[in-house]
Amino acid sequence: MIDFRSFSGTVTMISDFAMGPNDEGGGCYKFVTVENEAGAVVHFVVSPATYFVDHAMVHTGDRVTGYYDGNAPVILIYPPQYQALIMVKDSPYQNVKVDDFNSQLVSRDSQLKLNLAPYTQLLLPNGQAFTGNPGNRSLIVIYGPSTKSIPAQTTPYRIIVWCG
Repeated sequence: MIDFRSFSGTVTMISDFAMGPNDEGGGCYKFVTVENEAGAVVHFVVSPATYFVDHAMVHTGDRVTGYYDGNAPVILIYPPQYQALIMVKDSPYQNVKVDDFNSQLVSRDSQLKLNLAPYTQLLLPNGQAFTGNPGNRSLIVIYGPSTKSIPAQTTPYRIIVWCG
Protein backbone atom coordinates (compact mmCIF):
# COMPACT_ATOMS: atom_id res chain seq x y z
CA MET A 1 0.00 0.00 0.00
CA ILE A 2 1.21 3.50 -0.81
CA ASP A 3 2.04 5.77 2.13
CA PHE A 4 1.20 9.15 0.59
CA ARG A 5 3.57 11.86 1.80
CA SER A 6 3.64 15.40 0.48
CA PHE A 7 5.83 18.45 0.17
CA SER A 8 4.47 21.90 -0.68
CA GLY A 9 6.26 25.00 -1.87
CA THR A 10 7.20 27.13 -4.84
CA VAL A 11 8.71 25.70 -8.01
CA THR A 12 12.19 27.20 -8.35
CA MET A 13 13.44 25.20 -11.33
CA ILE A 14 12.24 22.73 -13.96
CA SER A 15 14.74 20.87 -16.09
CA ASP A 16 14.87 17.90 -18.45
CA PHE A 17 17.06 14.93 -17.75
CA ALA A 18 17.71 11.58 -19.36
CA MET A 19 16.44 8.63 -17.36
CA GLY A 20 18.22 5.91 -19.29
CA PRO A 21 19.59 4.84 -22.67
CA ASN A 22 16.16 5.12 -24.37
CA ASP A 23 15.74 8.74 -23.25
CA GLU A 24 19.00 10.10 -24.66
CA GLY A 25 17.64 13.47 -25.69
CA GLY A 26 15.70 13.95 -22.48
CA GLY A 27 12.27 15.52 -22.46
CA CYS A 28 10.28 12.59 -21.13
CA TYR A 29 11.38 13.11 -17.53
CA LYS A 30 11.54 16.38 -15.63
CA PHE A 31 13.35 17.42 -12.51
CA VAL A 32 11.09 19.82 -10.58
CA THR A 33 12.74 21.66 -7.69
CA VAL A 34 10.38 22.90 -4.97
CA GLU A 35 11.28 25.14 -2.01
CA ASN A 36 8.99 25.79 0.95
CA GLU A 37 8.70 28.91 3.13
CA ALA A 38 11.27 27.55 5.62
CA GLY A 39 13.87 27.16 2.87
CA ALA A 40 13.68 23.35 2.67
CA VAL A 41 14.19 22.01 -0.85
CA VAL A 42 12.96 18.84 -2.56
CA HIS A 43 13.67 17.57 -6.06
CA PHE A 44 10.72 15.73 -7.63
CA VAL A 45 11.31 13.36 -10.52
CA VAL A 46 8.28 13.81 -12.77
CA SER A 47 7.71 10.97 -15.21
CA PRO A 48 5.13 10.45 -17.96
CA ALA A 49 3.16 8.44 -15.37
CA THR A 50 2.96 11.32 -12.84
CA TYR A 51 -0.67 12.43 -12.46
CA PHE A 52 -1.22 16.19 -12.58
CA VAL A 53 -4.56 17.19 -11.06
CA ASP A 54 -6.64 19.02 -13.68
CA HIS A 55 -3.77 18.33 -16.13
CA ALA A 56 -2.34 21.65 -14.91
CA MET A 57 0.79 22.96 -16.58
CA VAL A 58 3.38 23.82 -13.92
CA HIS A 59 5.90 26.64 -14.34
CA THR A 60 8.67 28.19 -12.28
CA GLY A 61 7.09 30.38 -9.58
CA ASP A 62 3.93 28.25 -9.20
CA ARG A 63 2.93 26.94 -5.77
CA VAL A 64 2.57 23.17 -5.88
CA THR A 65 2.21 20.11 -3.70
CA GLY A 66 3.96 16.94 -4.76
CA TYR A 67 2.88 13.55 -3.43
CA TYR A 68 5.24 10.59 -3.25
CA ASP A 69 5.31 7.14 -1.67
CA GLY A 70 6.87 7.34 1.78
CA ASN A 71 7.59 3.59 1.59
CA ALA A 72 9.54 3.80 -1.68
CA PRO A 73 13.32 3.57 -1.51
CA VAL A 74 15.14 6.86 -2.00
CA ILE A 75 18.77 7.74 -2.48
CA LEU A 76 20.34 9.40 0.55
CA ILE A 77 21.29 12.79 -0.83
CA TYR A 78 20.47 16.38 0.00
CA PRO A 79 18.21 17.83 -1.11
CA PRO A 80 15.99 14.75 -1.10
CA GLN A 81 14.82 13.40 -4.44
CA TYR A 82 11.40 11.74 -4.69
CA GLN A 83 9.51 10.07 -7.53
CA ALA A 84 6.38 12.24 -7.90
CA LEU A 85 3.18 10.20 -8.07
CA ILE A 86 0.77 13.15 -8.03
CA MET A 87 1.34 16.87 -8.52
CA VAL A 88 -1.16 19.56 -7.57
CA LYS A 89 -0.89 23.17 -8.68
CA ASP A 90 -2.32 25.28 -5.85
CA SER A 91 -5.57 27.10 -6.58
CA PRO A 92 -7.54 29.52 -4.41
CA TYR A 93 -10.76 28.00 -5.76
CA GLN A 94 -10.34 24.40 -4.64
CA ASN A 95 -8.72 22.16 -2.05
CA VAL A 96 -7.10 18.82 -2.79
CA LYS A 97 -6.60 15.90 -0.39
CA VAL A 98 -4.68 12.75 -1.33
CA ASP A 99 -5.01 9.92 1.16
CA ASP A 100 -6.41 6.47 1.84
CA PHE A 101 -10.07 6.58 2.85
CA ASN A 102 -11.89 3.90 4.86
CA SER A 103 -15.34 2.40 4.23
CA GLN A 104 -16.95 5.43 5.95
CA LEU A 105 -14.98 7.73 3.60
CA VAL A 106 -12.83 9.14 6.40
CA SER A 107 -9.20 9.84 5.52
CA ARG A 108 -6.44 7.79 7.14
CA ASP A 109 -5.29 10.85 9.10
CA SER A 110 -8.90 11.39 10.30
CA GLN A 111 -8.88 14.99 9.07
CA LEU A 112 -11.54 14.75 6.33
CA LYS A 113 -14.86 12.93 5.89
CA LEU A 114 -16.50 12.81 2.48
CA ASN A 115 -20.23 13.16 1.92
CA LEU A 116 -21.03 12.11 -1.63
CA ALA A 117 -23.72 13.92 -3.61
CA PRO A 118 -25.35 13.04 -6.93
CA TYR A 119 -23.16 15.68 -8.63
CA THR A 120 -19.88 14.31 -7.18
CA GLN A 121 -17.86 12.98 -10.13
CA LEU A 122 -16.12 9.65 -9.54
CA LEU A 123 -13.33 9.19 -12.06
CA LEU A 124 -10.25 7.13 -12.81
CA PRO A 125 -6.97 8.96 -13.51
CA ASN A 126 -7.53 8.41 -17.25
CA GLY A 127 -10.78 10.43 -17.07
CA GLN A 128 -13.15 7.45 -17.35
CA ALA A 129 -16.03 7.02 -14.91
CA PHE A 130 -15.42 4.94 -11.80
CA THR A 131 -18.51 2.84 -11.07
CA GLY A 132 -17.45 0.99 -7.91
CA ASN A 133 -17.48 1.95 -4.25
CA PRO A 134 -14.79 4.57 -3.45
CA GLY A 135 -14.47 3.33 0.15
CA ASN A 136 -11.31 1.56 1.27
CA ARG A 137 -9.27 3.09 -1.54
CA SER A 138 -6.66 5.73 -2.22
CA LEU A 139 -8.42 8.88 -3.42
CA ILE A 140 -7.55 12.26 -4.86
CA VAL A 141 -10.36 14.48 -3.55
CA ILE A 142 -11.08 17.89 -5.09
CA TYR A 143 -13.39 19.96 -2.92
CA GLY A 144 -14.38 23.45 -1.86
CA PRO A 145 -15.67 24.49 1.54
CA SER A 146 -15.63 22.14 4.52
CA THR A 147 -16.90 22.22 8.08
CA LYS A 148 -14.66 23.21 10.98
CA SER A 149 -15.38 19.94 12.81
CA ILE A 150 -12.89 17.12 13.34
CA PRO A 151 -12.90 15.45 10.97
CA ALA A 152 -13.86 18.25 8.64
CA GLN A 153 -16.72 17.24 6.37
CA THR A 154 -17.14 18.18 2.76
CA THR A 155 -19.09 17.26 -0.34
CA PRO A 156 -16.40 16.89 -3.00
CA TYR A 157 -16.72 18.21 -6.52
CA ARG A 158 -14.65 15.36 -7.91
CA ILE A 159 -12.92 12.22 -6.69
CA ILE A 160 -10.19 10.49 -8.66
CA VAL A 161 -9.82 6.87 -7.56
CA TRP A 162 -6.12 5.99 -7.48
CA CYS A 163 -6.01 2.32 -8.45
CA GLY A 164 -2.20 2.23 -8.70
